Amino acid sequence: MRTADFDYHLPQSLIAQEPATPRDSARLMVLARDSGQITHAVFREVGRFLRPGDLLVANRTRVLPARLFARKAGTGGRVEILLLRREAPALWQALVRGRGLVAGKRLTLPHGLEAEIVAVLDGPLRRIRFSRPLDDTLSRWGEVPLPPYIHRPLADPERYQTVFAQEAGSAAAPTAGLHFTPQLLARLQAQGIGFTTVTLHVGLDTFAPVKEDDPRAHKIHTEWCEVSAEAARQINSTRARGGRIVAVGTTTVRTLETAARHAAPGQVVSPWVGDTDLFILPGFQFRVVDALITNFHLPRSTLLMLVSAFAGRERILQAYEVAKAAGYRFFSFGDAMLIL
Repeated sequence: MRTADFDYHLPQSLIAQEPATPRDSARLMVLARDSGQITHAVFREVGRFLRPGDLLVANRTRVLPARLFARKAGTGGRVEILLLRREAPALWQALVRGRGLVAGKRLTLPHGLEAEIVAVLDGPLRRIRFSRPLDDTLSRWGEVPLPPYIHRPLADPERYQTVFAQEAGSAAAPTAGLHFTPQLLARLQAQGIGFTTVTLHVGLDTFAPVKEDDPRAHKIHTEWCEVSAEAARQINSTRARGGRIVAVGTTTVRTLETAARHAAPGQVVSPWVGDTDLFILPGFQFRVVDALITNFHLPRSTLLMLVSAFAGRERILQAYEVAKAAGYRFFSFGDAMLIL
């Protein structure tokens, strides 16, 4: 297995720069894993391909307004900070952009806030201690971080949140969920399709491409996730009745398959909370997920490797070529794929 096996060429013109309006007007490619058959639809038609008794499971995480700008004490040099993970009320792991950001370097931010680099971690990752907790600062002055391939400002930051986002903690949105509207969820539930949520706070690996020639040598960073007792109950009862577990997004897949590793005997999943370092590559045996709603992912990314593990690398790359030829929009604000 080589990282180059998950490469493909994508014209820049196919990288979506803004979300579909309304959300459920995005295009939907439906891929059958067994036959490779492809059906083209619109996302609001997703119920055509689901069955009464199926259970949609989505990630309820909310994106933090986690981008801050600072100045180096003394020199005034500009520093960009992208908060990734809170370790204590005023202690964070963050990606930083700027020179000379070594341990001990002090930073100044607007409104009397100060910070200090307390540890150099991997690459641009730093541990930063702020002079006070950031709750009010983020809500008032932080910016929602968009992926680096999106070059247009977003007029409404809520368009980078799902309609079921509740628990703040992510550095990026679980983008497969961006296609749902409250009205679509209501129609699906009226159709007999269940809905529940789990939580995974999206962290560093969203911004960390696989650089190793062998993807198995890639170090995937841990992310915090949770499957509640109620979500576990719904998942287990759905499977017991013969329904399918339909994961909304790769973050949901990682959360569910992590919980499966800790399942009690006779259960699909058990309630679980903690960090996951699950890296899903081809050859992985899925224990929970029967179908997957996802977007079209970056070349050489861990996300493309995950969907390749679910549907087969050649089948996914062939589907991507079909999507390119048909003008589908790719990446975070792009169109969707349902893999059955």
